[in-house]
Amino acid sequence: MGKQQLVNWLEINRTTYEELALRIWNHPEVAYTEAFASKLQSETLEAAGFRITSGIGGVPTAFVAEYGSGGPVLGILGEYDALPGLSQKVSAVREPITPGGPGHGCGHNLLGTAGVEAVIALKQSLDEAGLSGTIRYYGCPAEEVLSGKTFMARAGAFDDLDAALTWHPGNSNAAWSIRTSALTSVEFFFKGRAAHAGVVPHLGRSALDAVELTNVGANYLREHVPDGSRIHYTITNGGEAPNIVPDEASVWYYLRGVNRKHVDELLERLIKIAQGGALMTETSVTWEIKAGAYDLNINETLNQLLVKQQEDAGELSFSAEDQELATALATTLDPDLLQAAKKRHQEWGKTDELLPTVFYENRSTSQITGGGSSDVGDVSWITPVGQITTTCAPLGVQVHTWQATAAFGSPIGLKGMHHAAKLLALAAYELLTDGGEALNKARTEFLNSTQGKPYIPAIPQDVHAPVLI
Repeated sequence: MGKQQLVNWLEINRTTYEELALRIWNHPEVAYTEAFASKLQSETLEAAGFRITSGIGGVPTAFVAEYGSGGPVLGILGEYDALPGLSQKVSAVREPITPGGPGHGCGHNLLGTAGVEAVIALKQSLDEAGLSGTIRYYGCPAEEVLSGKTFMARAGAFDDLDAALTWHPGNSNAAWSIRTSALTSVEFFFKGRAAHAGVVPHLGRSALDAVELTNVGANYLREHVPDGSRIHYTITNGGEAPNIVPDEASVWYYLRGVNRKHVDELLERLIKIAQGGALMTETSVTWEIKAGAYDLNINETLNQLLVKQQEDAGELSFSAEDQELATALATTLDPDLLQAAKKRHQEWGKTDELLPTVFYENRSTSQITGGGSSDVGDVSWITPVGQITTTCAPLGVQVHTWQATAAFGSPIGLKGMHHAAKLLALAAYELLTDGGEALNKARTEFLNSTQGKPYIPAIPQDVHAPVLI
């Protein structure tokens, strides 16, 4: 099976994977609860002849599906968790399917399904052409809380990969050449002494006061951090009632920075601030690391290999009905946001069309760090990772919004998903058949970018995944 036959197989079988993606879209599950999606994908892969290993890293919804033998060993990363509060019909007005319920506002119903589709297509190539090599699909939970792949990485799941490929639904077709931020998620727990706030307040030691003093200290810290730092927090427990001095209170922080070292240093300083808050209030403090994602280590060799596959994948095109939905969704967006998105595409030589259909060459942006984070970063410090986006939503639609949920359950999202599956499968096929040329180049780039730094999981060994099923 050559490249054209691979594309033909994907076209013939596209309905099967549309149905799979929509089943996951219609059954959204938040981080660490993805029993339905994980089971559906693993059973689909097992039926196709893949060997399944479940419970990777102590997470029931994490699995690896493997086919073939020998080298090279190639991985395709998938995700399937949804976001809370983003339930939405395929509609250009706000219409939750389940009020307050979760929804696939980041398109992971598409992200994982494209990976399943790609590896099953690749299996046909291995069988028919007698190719040597091992292909794996990684069913990765809990990307939205930035820890699923970290627990899998800590268990060594990616250690023997020669390379990994992945993608993400977006509103343009491009190589992912912007670094994501490193991140630490940490929650502080303060304990004091309860008392009647009106009668004997002097007998109390307020855990909430300790939380608030910690937040004040963190706000002063903002002036003295490197460029690119982000410090976000939310009070997760502020006490039971105003007339009770709280004996327990907690606050949850996200710390972001341009690299892992940067964030680790921020954490050291924040811990000292929390200890200071406890000292001032005569309370005690403990903390728990919930996630520790690395910044994304860009591999332009693999990124451009993915982009190159457009020559064989065929055009990504949209119908008049798709364009109509795109226009209707655009009317719900902030006008400034929409115009900024259109302007950016015009600068790249594109028109103001809401559904871009062809690839453009990115200007080199690998030294730029974006504000978001992903646990794909962890994998990218273990093995070379290539990543792209494809058009699954109109220009201006941001992930983590109800508009995105609507788009990712629509034919727009499904068409972008199929295009991504083709690019992933074709790129992996080339890695299997070019005699190691691209893999050797990607490995050299990886070694230069990592400079011999070992991957050390940022989640401590004694912290276990917060299994919720």
